Amino acid sequence: MKVGRVLSIVAFFSLYNILMFYLGWNALIWVKVAFSFKHDALYWLAIVIFSYAYILGRMVKWLSSLSILGSIWFGFIQYGLLLFPVANFAVWLLGLSGVENEIAIVWVGTVTATLLTGIFAFGLYNAYSPVIRKHEVSIPKKNKVEKLHIAVASDMHFGKLSGVAHAKRLVKTIEHIKPDIILLPGDIIDDEPEYFQKKNMGAIMKQLHAPLGIYGVLGNHEYYGREIPEFLNEMKKVDIRILMDEVIKVGDSFYLLGRKDKTDSRRKSFKQLIKEVELDSSIPLIAMDHQPAELKEAQESGVDLIVSGHTHRGQMAPNHLITSRLFELDWGYLKKGQLHAFVSSGFGFWGPPLRIGSRSEVMQIIIKFEEKEGFSNHG
Repeated sequence: MKVGRVLSIVAFFSLYNILMFYLGWNALIWVKVAFSFKHDALYWLAIVIFSYAYILGRMVKWLSSLSILGSIWFGFIQYGLLLFPVANFAVWLLGLSGVENEIAIVWVGTVTATLLTGIFAFGLYNAYSPVIRKHEVSIPKKNKVEKLHIAVASDMHFGKLSGVAHAKRLVKTIEHIKPDIILLPGDIIDDEPEYFQKKNMGAIMKQLHAPLGIYGVLGNHEYYGREIPEFLNEMKKVDIRILMDEVIKVGDSFYLLGRKDKTDSRRKSFKQLIKEVELDSSIPLIAMDHQPAELKEAQESGVDLIVSGHTHRGQMAPNHLITSRLFELDWGYLKKGQLHAFVSSGFGFWGPPLRIGSRSEVMQIIIKFEEKEGFSNHG
């Protein structure tokens, strides 16, 4: 291992440990003053376990359940680092105004704990209570059908926390749409398919139905799991076809293009895929690409409509300020030339089962095939 990499790792964990000490120290001061807590050693042991639970759960097989605790801890880290400095400042201001330090700590700590509890409750509700976002667009190309109803669900991250109950919610939500076709643009599972298999979630996914079929593509997390052949086999069992840099004709009505994820440096470009198949440009072309990173290329290649996910819209505010800078479109709809681009905030979640400023969703896209283009949003 190179010296520079070692130094980067040491620097990262040094900073991480400092931040964990800051969070732990703030909470400890409050519980000591408010509840006369005296078991400091036990408390700090718990903080160490929480702080490294995700890493331990990923590295040690028999400690895998710790990754659930670690995932939830990530949410505490984010909002603790946002709220605790404000709380420290509030205690300082109250001290300047003559309020006793212990009273200030109790009141500010209680307000902060209440806010954190509210954030977690609201975030859990948003994560596990999906909504349907409805959109209508028109594409001026010939088609055998006047309208095409599409259900789009991305980033389910099916595994430990996004489990059986959430998979059932997906089936129920899509049933309301009654789609002609279902598109799943990546991160269907959370890394390895192990928990998808253990929980027999395939039996639930098997209940999804659409006359024109169910199609998906790989997301970055399917690559992270390094078990793509096993994942593909699971999807085949439940009649979900994963397109791996492929273009197919669906119902003799439109083309469907599915790309491998950007994680794969060997994946083909839009132009390569379209050139290989020699598409009839008068027939609609719909595409799936997990990361919405190449909308310009899609538009220049003649794609009429593209669906993506990946961004989660930051999942937990204010992270959406970052995703909106990273991507031309990090959520919702964008018209770019002839291209109708859609990015879903996702149905599941990564890490903590929290959504603040975003919500679990399924997109319902209705395409009208007519001469004039237009768009209306009912989300």
